[in-house]
Parts: sequence; C-alpha cells; structure tokens
Amino acid sequence: MGILNYTKRNGKKLLKCFCYAEFSKKKQQNALPPSHFHPQQQSQVPEEKKKNIRIFWRKKKREKGNNHQTNINNKTVQHEEQHQQAHAYSQPERRKERKKSSKINKKEKRHEQDANNTLANLEKRPLKQPKDKKKKKNKKRKLLWRWKKQKKEPNILANLVNTLAMESDIQTQRYAAQEILRIGNENIPSRVFTFNQLKAATENFNDHNLIGEGGFGRVFKGHIQETNEAIAVKVLDQHGIQGNREFLVEVLMLSLLHHPNLVSLYGYCVDNNQRILVYEYMAQGSLQDHLLDCSRNHKPLNWETRMKIATGAAKGLEYLHDMANPPVIYRDLKTSNILLGNGFDPKLSDFGLAKLGPTGEKTHVTTRVMGTYGYCAPEYAMTGKLTKMSDIYSFGVVMLELITGRKAVDTTRPTREQVLVQWATPLFKDKKNFTKMVDPLLEGEFPLKSLYQAVAIAALCLSEEPTSRPVISDVVSALEFIAIPKAESLGSSGELSPPALHPSYSDLEIFETCESSEDL
Repeated sequence: MGILNYTKRNGKKLLKCFCYAEFSKKKQQNALPPSHFHPQQQSQVPEEKKKNIRIFWRKKKREKGNNHQTNINNKTVQHEEQHQQAHAYSQPERRKERKKSSKINKKEKRHEQDANNTLANLEKRPLKQPKDKKKKKNKKRKLLWRWKKQKKEPNILANLVNTLAMESDIQTQRYAAQEILRIGNENIPSRVFTFNQLKAATENFNDHNLIGEGGFGRVFKGHIQETNEAIAVKVLDQHGIQGNREFLVEVLMLSLLHHPNLVSLYGYCVDNNQRILVYEYMAQGSLQDHLLDCSRNHKPLNWETRMKIATGAAKGLEYLHDMANPPVIYRDLKTSNILLGNGFDPKLSDFGLAKLGPTGEKTHVTTRVMGTYGYCAPEYAMTGKLTKMSDIYSFGVVMLELITGRKAVDTTRPTREQVLVQWATPLFKDKKNFTKMVDPLLEGEFPLKSLYQAVAIAALCLSEEPTSRPVISDVVSALEFIAIPKAESLGSSGELSPPALHPSYSDLEIFETCESSEDL
C-alpha cells in the first residue's frame, strides 16, 4: 500500500508514493510485488491485501514497544547490580579508595603543570652561560682586602650606624644616620665596651654606685682597672624617654664635637637590647644638685662660682652655634644637664635631643617640640620652628636660676610664683627689685654692679621676640667681663671697662644703670 503525501517544493505540487513494506519478508509471505504499489496501479489493489498490510504494521509497532521496555528493564537491572557492588564495600574502604584516586589525580595534574611551566620558562629564558672561576676568586680577594683594611682602620661610627639601622624599623632613623655619616670623620675615637666590662666596672651595677636617675635611665659611677680611670655609665631605659634615635644622635654628636666645655664620651655598649653610654666622670655632679638640692649637704655656691659656671656653659653653647659646621642646636639646656668637674668647671651633657641647625638661606628647622617645660622658648613651643635663639632663651632661664636659686617650675610655691620666668619678668622693669630676686643663700655677698649686669643679660635672653635676643658670642663677652676679678679688669684710669654690646640692645636702660652703680 502506498501513502500519498503532498509537499510544496519551489511552488509546485508533487505526488509521492511511499511503500512501507519489507520486500524480503513480503516475497516470503507472497506479498505484492513493488509494481503493484505504483501510483498508477493503486486502484487495482484489493481491499483484503490492504487489511493484511495494516495488520502487519500494527504487529511491528507492538514488537518495537516491547523491545524498548525490555531494554529499559535490562538497564535498571544493571544499575541495581552496580549499586549493590558499590555498597558491598564498607564506608572506610570507599573513603580510602577515593583518597587514593584523588591523590593520584592531583599528582598527575602537578606533574603536568610542572612540565608546562618548565617548558614555558625554557622558551622565555635564555640558557645561562657558565661563570668564570677567575671572577669568583677576584671577588673573594676584594672582600678579604676590605676586611683586612677595616681591621687596621676600624670605623666604629659606621659599625654603630649599621647595627642600629639593622635593629630599628624606623626609616627616619636610617636617614638621620646617613646624614650625620656624611658630616662625620672616618675614624672616631669612641671605644666599644662589652656588657661584662661595664658590669665589672660598676660592681654589677650596685646601688651604692648610683649617681643619678631619671626618665632616660640610671647613671652609675665606675672604675676601669686597666687605665685606672673613673667613668660615668649611663644605662638607658628600654622603655624610657631616650630611645634608639636619641642614643645614636648622642654618640655621633659627642664623637664629632670636642670642646673643653662639652662632656667627653669614652665609648658605648650595644649588647642585645642594652644601650649604654660611657662618659668621663664629673666629680661635682650637676649644677642642679648644688643649686637646688640642699639635701646632700652641699655648700651654697658663691657669686663668683655661679658666674664662672654661666660663662663656661655659654662658651660650650658658642662652640655649638658658631664653630661647629654645620651648627648644632642643643635644645635641652637646663641645670641638670650642666655637669661640674674639679674646680667647678662646667660641661654640657646629654645631647640626645640635639639637632643640626639651618644651613644656607634657611632660617629655622621645623621639628617636633621636645625639651623640658619651663625652658622651651615660646615661639618654639607654639610653632615648632627651632632656631639658635631657642637655646638663648633656655640659657636665660639658667641665668635666672643661678641668680635666684629657684627652680624653673616649682609647684610648691604660690600660683603666681610657680613659673620662674613669669614671676621675674615684672621685676625686670625696676632696678630696685633686682636685690629681691637674689638667692637668700648668698646672704648679700655679691657685687651690686655684677648683679645688675647678670640680670640684664637674663632679661635680654628671655625676650619674647627672638630677634631682640642677643647672639651667644655677645653673651660670652659680657659674662667674661662679669667673671673677671676686679683687679684684673681695671683699666688705665682704674675703672672697670665694660665690653662693647650689640647695637640692638646696647641702648637699654638696664645697661645704663649698670654703669652708674657702685660695688658694695
């Protein structure tokens, strides 16, 4: 039987006849030949044959459906068998198998990645040429030569800078070390002490050798048996005010600067977390001990000794300001930092806060406000601009302490008299009040003219405007005139000849009163 289908192709109707009989089977079953299925002979096919063909195809469809169901059943059976086989193993065994398979897969992936990376690197990088053995030998020779040279000429300063720069994490400290190294000499006479040497010199840092104590640490008296010298050992507190940077600055400053009125540094010790400085021993202690601390049964300093100490401190400050290149701003001038040796010769100490001064066209150095309250200049405390005049203001406070015998800040006194500068500035206006300012421990044993001149110097140094303060060289010349004995300072006419003063402050009334006054 044929089935007629009408399809459209290129706008034309075509008649097609499809025969759906299996010719091999139909021949066996005496089916109709293909000629009978031709469209021209469709009318001649009997109806019985058509029915037989329809029945045949229905059976065929049923067989196909049954075969499909059997295939599905077979697949389900296979799946069930696989599931049973999988569950036949225990859970730990299955985990082991999974781990093994995962490890094997990971190893294979790693090997593949390594192989790919090596191939890519080989393609990118050129092959390295073998190094010459001669070059290696030359490098070793150079290193040995440098090491021998360092042994002959040890650069202690460079070693110190390297050790501190390696241990500290602050970059600013490294930059500061590099700057000071450019200024410094190659060989520094500072000695490197071991911790055991200083421990033996101070008798295991015994308390009966304790000289002083503060926020920076403790100072002990020591004795070196090899050289038979007395030393002062300053052990810095690890959590104190003076850190690695201050320690480094003090070592560099005292190693590069040398003057009779600056304390000399014998050496230092850098052992693990220990930071120790070794100074020359100052037998008379600090100026603060003699001037303000009466518990140690010190005799009160007479007027001449006080002016001698002021002159020596001013000379040390003059060396820092005018003779050092570049200039150095001390920034921490106070009575506790002025040490006294035999004969009460003063020396400046504690250079941890010292700062290199401005050079060239610069007028100031902008920095963090550091120092001691009561000694800081007002413009420096307000703006952070540091100049040489900041040290001049601090020197004026020290002069007031020498004259009055009072502390810069004394909380035990009334509120109006707690800050020394605030109490003294109203008294500068009238010369009759000068005698009220004098230390009562002097008991009136001082020359009145010398007192007027000393108060005048202090008043000028404590001016609010930095430009009206005197230069340190003029202060030194004025103090030398005060400290010289009367017999040596007499001129040809038998009268005292005062030094020439700076024109900016020579016309003040204070100096006019000094010339007209008489000694007691």
